[in-house]
Amino acid sequence: MTKISRRDLLIASGTAAGAALLPSSASAASVASIASVASVAKSPKFEFSLNMSTIMGQKLGLIKELEVASAAGYQHCEIWVPTLEAYLKSGGTLLEAKKRIDDLGIKIQNAIGFAQWIVDDEATRKQGLEQMKREMDMLAQLGCFRTAAPPMGATKEAGLDLRRAAERYRAILDIGVSTGVTPQLEMWGHSKNLNRVADVLFVAAEAGQPNAKLLLDVFHIYKGESSIDCLHLVGENSIEVFHVNDYVTSIKPTTITDGDRIYAGDGEAPIKEIIKRLKPTEKPVILSLELFNKELWTQDPLKVAKTGLEKMKKMV
Repeated sequence: MTKISRRDLLIASGTAAGAALLPSSASAASVASIASVASVAKSPKFEFSLNMSTIMGQKLGLIKELEVASAAGYQHCEIWVPTLEAYLKSGGTLLEAKKRIDDLGIKIQNAIGFAQWIVDDEATRKQGLEQMKREMDMLAQLGCFRTAAPPMGATKEAGLDLRRAAERYRAILDIGVSTGVTPQLEMWGHSKNLNRVADVLFVAAEAGQPNAKLLLDVFHIYKGESSIDCLHLVGENSIEVFHVNDYVTSIKPTTITDGDRIYAGDGEAPIKEIIKRLKPTEKPVILSLELFNKELWTQDPLKVAKTGLEKMKKMV
């Protein structure tokens, strides 16, 4: 056994408490292992995903989109429910899609859907709940256990009662418990409701459910004019997927559109500062590239996906 000093143990473990639990002697391999674990524990835990909006303009279809994401080197992706439904209408099956997903070794971390679960009209809201249930059932069969829950249908007129919104969010969270698919409350900066971090924080907290999650976005934080200095209030348990993109500040929040999103790092968004505030410790946060850039839609989708991944990694 190689003798090492207490100071060596303190350096290797990173904390005095951890060092005190160790014997006075240990092998060099043990010390190296401890140092490695300490290093990993201090490292930010982020993994990378492709939101299929980034290549949807090429109209590849569900399976080809998955193949492109995998070939580009992504561990994860986000699919769009309308694309999934088009695949099923063309004769594809959930079982076949799941097999292809497994063969590619890619994980669907989230789905983008547009059910009107939050609206005031009761009949429309009931249809929205039924739609959410149907979509969640499909997603569960694909191994996707999250779905977006944006304020669809409540975007054009301000004045949505946030306490009512919380009750409605709680209703789809209950559906999520039964299906195993968690609806993430999504903030839309262009909406007249739920367009600021404070709004979605209130609704998620008021829902009073432990499975409540938020889905935030670099672009929507800017579009809705929220301060990034409020993000420390969100908490690491609230964010599992975070949408990444960039913009130029010469286009003001009042006029910027989804189509103005650009690769991470190509603009002036405070992406690095935003990522620092996420501070995941217990589990990774999935950083997902979500663009709607028509210029990129004319390019080779594999090149677009690879470039997006390279640029995201540079930001972390």
